[in-house]
Amino acid sequence: MSAIAGGNQQDYAFEKDIGNRIRALSGPAPYGFEKYGPWFLTHLLVVILALAGLAIVTPNRFFDAQVLHLTIVLGLLGIWRFGWWFNHARRSEFYANGLWPARRSRAAAIWAAGWRPRRLHIQMTTYKEEPAITRLVLGSILAQIRAERIPTSLWIGCGAPEDEAVIREFIETHAADIPGDLADVTLLRQNQPGKRMAIGMILRGMSRHGVEADDLVIFMDGDAVYGPDVLRKTLSMFAADPKLQALTTDEEVICYGPEWIAAWLRMRFAQRRLAMQSHAVSNRVLTLTGRFSVFRARHIIDEKFIRTIEADHLDHWLWGRFRFLSGDDKSTWYHLLSRGARMTYVPDTTVYTIEVIKGSGMQRMVENFRRWSGNMLRNGSRAIALGPNAMPFFIWWCLIDQRIAIWTMMVSPIMAIMGTILMPGYIVNAVLWILGTRLILTAFLWRYARAPEMSWVVILYLNQVVNAVVKIYMIFHLAKQKWFNRGNQAAGASGGLRFKEAIAMFQMVTSVSLFVTGIAIYTGVLPRPF
Repeated sequence: MSAIAGGNQQDYAFEKDIGNRIRALSGPAPYGFEKYGPWFLTHLLVVILALAGLAIVTPNRFFDAQVLHLTIVLGLLGIWRFGWWFNHARRSEFYANGLWPARRSRAAAIWAAGWRPRRLHIQMTTYKEEPAITRLVLGSILAQIRAERIPTSLWIGCGAPEDEAVIREFIETHAADIPGDLADVTLLRQNQPGKRMAIGMILRGMSRHGVEADDLVIFMDGDAVYGPDVLRKTLSMFAADPKLQALTTDEEVICYGPEWIAAWLRMRFAQRRLAMQSHAVSNRVLTLTGRFSVFRARHIIDEKFIRTIEADHLDHWLWGRFRFLSGDDKSTWYHLLSRGARMTYVPDTTVYTIEVIKGSGMQRMVENFRRWSGNMLRNGSRAIALGPNAMPFFIWWCLIDQRIAIWTMMVSPIMAIMGTILMPGYIVNAVLWILGTRLILTAFLWRYARAPEMSWVVILYLNQVVNAVVKIYMIFHLAKQKWFNRGNQAAGASGGLRFKEAIAMFQMVTSVSLFVTGIAIYTGVLPRPF
C-alpha cells in the first residue's frame, strides 16, 4: 500500500489491512514441515548444493602459505564469535523450554483464581500517527480492559491536535459502555518538544493521582497494537514473582515499505527473541523496549526517575554535557539496572509494531542504526561502569561484548580485501565462507521466526557490517542525535560545535586508519615498520 493518507475510505482500508495481518500473525505459529514447507526446503537444498559445488570447484586458498596467517586469525575470530552466538542460542532454548513453562503455569493459575492489579496505569505517547494505527492501538487496549475487568487509567500524551481529535472520536464512540470506575482516559498536550518531555508530563500527572507502589505501569508507543492476551499474560507475572520489577514482551513487525526492509525488520525481531530469552535466564534484559514494557509503580513515581526521563544526559570530555534526544527506554533500563531490579522477557505474548517506511529504505536503515547504536553506546558505557557486582556477570559481559563486536566484525571484510591483494581469487573463498557461515547462523534465526526467509543469509551480513560502521561513527559522535520517526528531530552539543566535530572526525579517521594499517601490516600488504 504505497499511499496511506488521503481520505477516510483509504484510511479505513489501511486499518482493515493491518487488522487482517495481525489476525494472521496472532494465530498458532507453524511448526515443522508446515513451517518450512516443500518449496522452502527445495530452495534450501539448492542453495546448500550450490555452495558445496562452488566450494569443491574453487581452489582452497585458505591454507596457502601466503595467506595462512589470515586464515588462522579469521578462524579464531569465527570460533569466538560463532561460539558466543551458539551460547546465546543454548541459553535461549533453556529459557523457553526449561524455565518459562513453570513461570507461565504459576502466573496463569494466579490470574485464573481472580487476581487483578489494584490499578493499571498506561502511559502512551503519540506524534502525528496514522489515524488507522491509533484506532487499532486504542481498540486493542479497550478490548482487553473490557474482557479482563482490569481497573485502568489511560494517560495519552499528544504532540499534535490532530492526534487528539482521532483519540477523542474513538473513545467517545467505542468506550461509552466502559464504567468510569473501570477505565478513565486523560489526554495531555505536551507543552515542550520531544517524547521525553511528554513522558515526564504524563508521569508527573500520574503521580498526583493516587498511584501506589505495587500498581502496574505500562510504557508504550502510539504504534504498538496489543495481541489478544497481552495484559493477562504480562500483568500476572508480577503477582507470580513479587521481586519482579519490569518486563518486556515479544514483538512482531508489520511493515509497509520495500520488501527487503520488511525482511530486515523481521530478521531483527527474530534476533531480538533469541537474545532476549538468553538474557532473561539471568533475570535481566538489555533494554526495556519503549514500544511496550511494564513496571512496578514504585520506581515510576520516584522524582529522580521522572527527572531522568526528562533530562537524562551524559558528561563527555569533548562534547561536554548533552541531553539524550531519544532512548527513553534505555534510560528507564539503566535506572532499574543500577538498582539491581529484576527484569524478564515474556515470550508467549506479542505486541505488533506498525512500520510505515517512506522514502529511501537504506536511509531509514542507517538512521535507525544511528539512533539504536547511539542509545546503546551512550547507556552501555555507564552500565559497564557499574561493574559486575551490580548485575549478573553474564549481563555485564554482554555489554562489554557489544563494544568489542564493533571492531571484530570489521576484521573479516578488511582481511578479505587484504587477502585478495596478496592472492587474486582469495575474495571468492571469502565470499563462500561468509555465505556458508551466515547460512548456519540464519538457520538458528529461523527457529525464532514464523516463516523462514532465505534472503536473511545476505541481509544478516549486510546488517552486521552496516551496524558496525554506524557504531564506529557514533563512538566518536555521541552527541549527534537524530530521530526520523518523531518529526526528524536532531540534537547535539552546543558551543564550539565545528571545532568539536573536527576533533571527533580527526579521532575517528586516525583510529580507523590505525586499525586498517595494523591489519595491513599483519597480513603483509604493508611492510613492517621495524
